Amino acid sequence: MADGHTRDVSLSVARALIQRAIDKAEQLNLRGGIAVVGASGALVSTSRMDRGGAGGMTRARSKAWISATQQIPSAEHLKRMNFVSPPVEQGFKAASPEALFPGAGGMPIYDGSTGSGPSGPSPRSEVIGGIAASGATVSPFIPPGVDPQTMIADGVAANPEDMLVHYALGLPYVGQHGDDHARWVAQFGEFPSDAGGGLGMAPAPRASAQPEHDWAIRLSDAVMAEAAARGLRVTLAIVDHRGDPIQQDAMDAAPTSAAFVSLATAATAATFQAPSHELAQLYGDGVVLDHLARSLPYAILAARGGIPIEVGGRVVGGLGIAGPSPEVSEELARAVLAWFA
Repeated sequence: MADGHTRDVSLSVARALIQRAIDKAEQLNLRGGIAVVGASGALVSTSRMDRGGAGGMTRARSKAWISATQQIPSAEHLKRMNFVSPPVEQGFKAASPEALFPGAGGMPIYDGSTGSGPSGPSPRSEVIGGIAASGATVSPFIPPGVDPQTMIADGVAANPEDMLVHYALGLPYVGQHGDDHARWVAQFGEFPSDAGGGLGMAPAPRASAQPEHDWAIRLSDAVMAEAAARGLRVTLAIVDHRGDPIQQDAMDAAPTSAAFVSLATAATAATFQAPSHELAQLYGDGVVLDHLARSLPYAILAARGGIPIEVGGRVVGGLGIAGPSPEVSEELARAVLAWFA
């Protein structure tokens, strides 16, 4: 905060942290989503692993938002909410609509992150973001069939979700979800007296079995490269055919509203299988469209910027871009999709 203004973690650092979490998740045979949010609360990057499950990205983003904006682990925030009166708790939710899922597991990101984790908090450390994970098998519960040693981190019983986040940050393991030891014993039996450090924090090789995620990263990179060549700063969302996000990225200094707009136009294009602005032509731009928006469990937007993604003649998702004008955003999406494979 050299100039006195709130600073968000950069996209490059966010991407590196997410990749480390995905590497560890694949090593442990886990599937889910990871989100990084800036200190301002603005989205920076989110990634869903292959077969990561719908809804995980939203939960992860909520916990990352809490950690970034409240500047504490989301487990500490949850503990505080359990002690306040119901009106205070309800007031927080009303004033903080992005804190949809106030669960444990989110961690602040401190200044000094290099991609292998922050140097660690000090009395003068600055929180520049938050990170969290959630999804199909990313949770505090130990999945069946895993090696007991992989659920031991730094000599103590551990849970999968907190391991991913602490590994990504390069921090010593500290559980955020209650009694890890009790869950470990319930799953495996008596905890070994000679457990050693365990394998939970062992180095993970680069993930290599994420074809959908890799495809989304390539598409995102193509969009941002073309945007940079045109002197544009954009935020983009890539969603599946149900409208659930697979990848979201915000170029540094892109308008912060663009994360919401790009996700809504991407979901519109994917789920209606038409450019997002055509929704108004299909349903009108008045009362009917308002009722339609309220009937769906995800945000839609009848504005330019969202284009369906087709592979082999089938709509597999949607690409939404926002930041420049809607017309420029749509033209950019069409231009990239025209040559991307």
